[in-house]
This record gives sequence, structure tokens and C-alpha cells, in this order.
Amino acid sequence: MIPKDPVMLLSFVNLKLRDYAKDLDELCADLEISKEELTEKLASIDYHYDKENNQFV
Repeated sequence: MIPKDPVMLLSFVNLKLRDYAKDLDELCADLEISKEELTEKLASIDYHYDKENNQFV
């Protein structure tokens, strides 16, 4: 279960990206979540995926 609150989701996702997933595609596959839905939810608080750093900034 992933957090519903966008700020908590940001923290959760960045931790998973840092410690467990090589990129956003792998993370979404592992968590069985939609990449589009995730990126839209984090974009709502002005965070976007930075592929080079493998995190939302």
C-alpha cells in the first residue's frame, strides 16, 4: 500500500528509488502502480522525476 497524501508519497517514492529501484519503471513494476498516475500525483505538488538522479525533485 502506498501513501495517498502526495507529500508522504514523495518521501516514500524517493526512498524506494534510492534504496531499491534502478529507475522509475522498475519501481512502478515492483509496486504494481501506474507510472502516469504516480507522476501526475507528484506533479500536483510540483515534483517531477529526474532520471539522472533517479528521484523526484
